[in-house]
Amino acid sequence: MVTFLPSKPGPLADVPSFDRTIGGAESNVACALASAGHTVRWVSRVGADGFGDHLVDAIAAYGVDTSGVRRDPDRPTGIYFRTATDRDTAAHEVAYYRAGSAASAMSPLTMPYEDLRSARVLHLSGITAALSEDCLALMRDLTAPRPGRPLVSFDVNHRPGLWHDPSAARVLLDLARGADLVFVGEDEAALAWGLRGADAIRAALPEPETLVVKRGSAGATVHTREPGATVRGREAGPMPRAGAATPGDATAPDTVISVPALRVDVVAPVGAGDAFAAGFLSATLRGLPAAARLRHGHLMAAAALTVPGDLGTPASRAHADHLAGLDADAWGTLRLGPGWTGATEPESPATGPDAPAAEPEVRIP
Repeated sequence: MVTFLPSKPGPLADVPSFDRTIGGAESNVACALASAGHTVRWVSRVGADGFGDHLVDAIAAYGVDTSGVRRDPDRPTGIYFRTATDRDTAAHEVAYYRAGSAASAMSPLTMPYEDLRSARVLHLSGITAALSEDCLALMRDLTAPRPGRPLVSFDVNHRPGLWHDPSAARVLLDLARGADLVFVGEDEAALAWGLRGADAIRAALPEPETLVVKRGSAGATVHTREPGATVRGREAGPMPRAGAATPGDATAPDTVISVPALRVDVVAPVGAGDAFAAGFLSATLRGLPAAARLRHGHLMAAAALTVPGDLGTPASRAHADHLAGLDADAWGTLRLGPGWTGATEPESPATGPDAPAAEPEVRIP
């Protein structure tokens, strides 16, 4: 989407002007990953209009491959307006203009699976599922089990304002069960599913090999299971009660790791969730251990939180690795403010002339 950011705080009715930028959970992740040095392809549909031109050009400027973006001559590019306040406050307002947009026409027919499978990671968002029945059919197709599929990453991204289907919570839970890696906020799990705490969420989502529960200022927790470990399937039943495992589930033992959030001088509390996902995925592509993946998620989120828009410039890989490698005491006292990503560290082997070749593409529809 094209995003319009307010020129000053306050209700939308009182904001005199807006600055145009780009937005959207999937494109945010794509831009952040490309800025971090990964090979990324964004696959989507935008209108054959000026806003579509702006989106494609702006996202490509981050180094993202946009050759998979299709232009729709009959539908407009989606736009939205928002206030400057935090999404979690009562003063936050969002006005979406996405009904009938080009992106809402995505479907298994307009986006064949073969166009998406040649990657190490396929990143999806629950927002897409809310746009139309065709988009939901696409999401079900992409999360369906099939041989040789890439690692499927799914960010629940529950946005009640986009859903008109009373079964939205059930839909998002089922999509998450089909993924290999799931990101979900503790707050949205409570709102959508009535689940409180990482253990309760894991009991409801035993299928993904990796579950990341974002806990706001408290940090994040990851549940991981060894690749190849099996989970006995189950029929979709009633929504699980908070804290209650479903009888008959069998999961391989999890490794559970929590990492506290960083202290950040926040400029704008938007885009942090997408940035966290990008940081975690970046570290996953590099084969880093679970704790380091969480720390890189927090660092990428801090890059977004210390700029006005959704997208911040990530720290260099050497600088991020240095900070992610701090001991627990140093990590706990670290405080990051605007401009922190401009600091540099000596070049490391991961970024020097002997660095390994770029990973195969990350695909993000």
